[in-house]
Amino acid sequence: MKIAIQGELGSNSHMAALEMLVGAGELEIAACALSAEVFERVMAGEVDGAVLPIENSLHGSVAEHYDLLLAEPVRIVQESLLRVRHNLIARPGTKLADVRRAMSHPVALSQCRRWFVEHPEIEAVNFYDTAGSVKQVMAMAASDVAGIAPALAARQYGGEVLVADIEDHVENYTRFHYLVMENGWEAEEGANKASLAFIVLHRPGTLMQALDVFARLGVNLTKIESRPVPGMPWEYVFFVDLRFESSGQMDAAMAGLGRHCEMVKELGRYVAA
Repeated sequence: MKIAIQGELGSNSHMAALEMLVGAGELEIAACALSAEVFERVMAGEVDGAVLPIENSLHGSVAEHYDLLLAEPVRIVQESLLRVRHNLIARPGTKLADVRRAMSHPVALSQCRRWFVEHPEIEAVNFYDTAGSVKQVMAMAASDVAGIAPALAARQYGGEVLVADIEDHVENYTRFHYLVMENGWEAEEGANKASLAFIVLHRPGTLMQALDVFARLGVNLTKIESRPVPGMPWEYVFFVDLRFESSGQMDAAMAGLGRHCEMVKELGRYVAA
């Protein structure tokens, strides 16, 4: 199988793809610079699917990915939770005492603040990607620079982990979705969770009425958030995650929701991670 990810090889997305599709045989990972490119490759049939982060337990949702899920003809068929571990990685033979700069994605750096406070001699340097920072370090001749990335990045590029698990919080998880083309999509066997997007009709109480559909049918709402509709100022779309007990229960919820909404899109049904 060929799977697209956003970011470099050795990233958390790469790790999530390997874990989610462990029984799928040999995987070829297609690293993409932009999330939009990931979706383009899926829709062009260049890859079998894509693995993308949708939410981090500390930093919240990945807004761009919600927008792309709404706009493009794809479906979520699987989700996973990945424990995020940040490691200081350098060229082999480098000593921690030699390091003066540590590069990584700004979000990763922000999740290691306490470690930088404890090591004031090391400067935090923004870089476009966690795994990409290790790739860059290995291409440099300097021994005073390190990257902060998953341990997989060290194995991918031949680096050495100097300090493991430097993140501030051990309860740091990223939720990933496995996406495929809408055509030919089938819900995962045993699916008990769904993701939906909807826009309510412009009349008083419609959001309350829409949510009441879930309550009356015993469908458990586990997440809700609103996003602006691209190209439609002051219009908002609601993204929700639901837990359900049967496909019939979910079908009834979709039908009931349609009575109060001008748009409903099912983004996928899958087994809850």
